Amino acid sequence: MTRSYERNPRYAAVGGTVARGWHAAAETLPTGPAILALDGPAALDWADAAASLLTALADRGIPAQLLDLRTYEAGWGTVLDRTGDSADRDADPHYLRLAQNPLTDLYRGLPQVERPTEGLLITYGPGAALVEHDVLWYADLPKRLAESAVAAGELPLGVNLGRHHEAGDLRRLFYADWPMLDAHRDAIARRIDRWLDLQRPMAPASIDGQTMRATLAALAKTPVRSRPYFNSTPWGGQWAVRELGFDPQKGNTALGYELIAPEAGVLVGDGPEAEVELPFQLLCVLHPVEFLGTAVHEEYGTSFPIRYDYLDTVEGGSLSLHLHPRAEYMRNHFGWQYTQHETYYVTANSGDDPRVYLGLQQDADVDLMHKQVVAAIESGVEMDVERFVQSHPSEEGRLYMIPAGTPHASGAGNLVLEISATPYLYSLRFYDWLRKDARGNSRPLPYDHGFANLDTRRQGEEVARDLIQDPRTLREGPGWREEVIGTLPEMFYEVRRYVIDPEAGGAQPAEDDTEGTFHLLNVSAGDGVVIETADGRTHELVFGETLTVPAAVGAYRLRPLGEQTVHVVKSLVS
Repeated sequence: MTRSYERNPRYAAVGGTVARGWHAAAETLPTGPAILALDGPAALDWADAAASLLTALADRGIPAQLLDLRTYEAGWGTVLDRTGDSADRDADPHYLRLAQNPLTDLYRGLPQVERPTEGLLITYGPGAALVEHDVLWYADLPKRLAESAVAAGELPLGVNLGRHHEAGDLRRLFYADWPMLDAHRDAIARRIDRWLDLQRPMAPASIDGQTMRATLAALAKTPVRSRPYFNSTPWGGQWAVRELGFDPQKGNTALGYELIAPEAGVLVGDGPEAEVELPFQLLCVLHPVEFLGTAVHEEYGTSFPIRYDYLDTVEGGSLSLHLHPRAEYMRNHFGWQYTQHETYYVTANSGDDPRVYLGLQQDADVDLMHKQVVAAIESGVEMDVERFVQSHPSEEGRLYMIPAGTPHASGAGNLVLEISATPYLYSLRFYDWLRKDARGNSRPLPYDHGFANLDTRRQGEEVARDLIQDPRTLREGPGWREEVIGTLPEMFYEVRRYVIDPEAGGAQPAEDDTEGTFHLLNVSAGDGVVIETADGRTHELVFGETLTVPAAVGAYRLRPLGEQTVHVVKSLVS
């Protein structure tokens, strides 16, 4: 019998083990005299972490002093100026150009420290690695926890970089803090002595730096899944609750993070009591050629350029009508070097007439559309969406292509596998169906950005012709075929699909080869497949799951599980 969807895929550590608790981590420290730098994101409860470590050291009889690097923060106005922000939100209340600042820009100056005469000096806080030290630890908290807690107002003060006495702000978190922290973490990854996962702050899991890097080196050459999760929104549905076993705290499953590289993590360890979640991005940083492939690395650096996520509106509501920035606008206004092309693959749907909104009507009156958008925001007047944007029947197994600048939305009743370029924080919304959140607030709608990016060149019949393509067989073998289901000249990736029939006469596993470029796979129908690599490794992939096949894998096969026909959606940089 095929196993069910695995919500916590886990991989063994290489060359070491995962330790649990502050005392186990403290046992690895020298008795001194020495300086420990304890680095990590602002979202941690730094005071508690430092106090817990101090207690563990005291139990070992090691005296220790604490130095909170955050007390050296520059004034908030200075931090805003240095990161290209403005205290006047009228400039752009929604977005901020991606900050590329070093963490030194957060501080008025870094402290000059000396080894204590005995024991340890612990310098802690974001950027602690920039201060003189003998041992470097990195304490981490997955981004999803900080994001959801800021949105709910549940985290303590100090979530944002540069103002540890203030409440959290998502705009700063997304566009300033995360880019700065990621660049800093990536720069020091090769010299971290210990990685700590503080999802359980009183009993953190940790792994030594050498084991962390050995594990990532092994994972960069073999098929790997990241840890999935779903958030909840006012439009969220119930499909992932029923089909995948998620148990959302707020009653629905909306956006499912199958693989969104900047936020994704890979679980390493023996089980839930002893596991660390390592950033997926470190696979790209430490092993870009093996993981991404030479050509992808040359074009995109260490950015993993494709993402897979779910949009669950089954028994939910329609997504907002929105689009994504066109390439030049994305570079000039937001600082990303490539833009947010998307596709919708309908894995499942329900209801009487599920729809996908995509593309402009022929000769759509954009001025009138603008007036209706403003009237909806200012006066609560419903927008006549289908007067301006086409509504297409939602078909299971169909791909809908969404180049940047194309207005679109998934209607209610769909489970969409969104296969898209990695930038994911730039939904330029026009209309949200007059919906309110749990606090009675309307969703921010940055429609000025939306109209500045609206591509009016593709309208009417051209939308279905270009953006809703029929499958075309690319290759085939006994019992299987590989189809191209979506490709466009302006989009840098293409989407394909394997159709594997285990009951066909003489059926054989489907054959493939990365040919030096990573592949992404998702089982969209049937029980699943076993991925078999040329060097004898295997990885099971069942319905709903997503897998990265690194460039270094080379030749591999897809062997079907069960007796049903299996569909495997595949994407790659073309």
